[in-house]
Amino acid sequence: MKRIKFDNLQFNWFFISTIIVSLLCVLFGFFEVIEFENTKINRRISTLGYLLMTIYFSRMFWFKNYVQWNKKGVVIRIKQFWGKSLSFKDIKSSKLEGHMLTIYKYDGITYDFDLRDIDVNDSKRLNDIINKYRR
Repeated sequence: MKRIKFDNLQFNWFFISTIIVSLLCVLFGFFEVIEFENTKINRRISTLGYLLMTIYFSRMFWFKNYVQWNKKGVVIRIKQFWGKSLSFKDIKSSKLEGHMLTIYKYDGITYDFDLRDIDVNDSKRLNDIINKYRR
């Protein structure tokens, strides 16, 4: 059984600090706040900032099955290259039957996720997250 990587954005201080450090590197490198004898150092500092941002924003693509959420919404990427982004205020209900997770929105659109090869505990946790935060 395959696992789902869950990423709660509300309590992930490591990645928040990574973004802050990367923004500082880009700003210090671009505006050359500190003058170095070697002018390439500022460009390398700026490059380091962009590299950190690339790593941060590419996390979704490291895992085949990935769920990222905060109190506003969820991104579900199960067996796809691009995930589905859903706002919790738009979700009417969700139902987990067997290996199929169905999410119903208020506007009548339904999303079906095939969880056939996914661990049962991860499937239940995904359904619990959706039901906990939806309004």
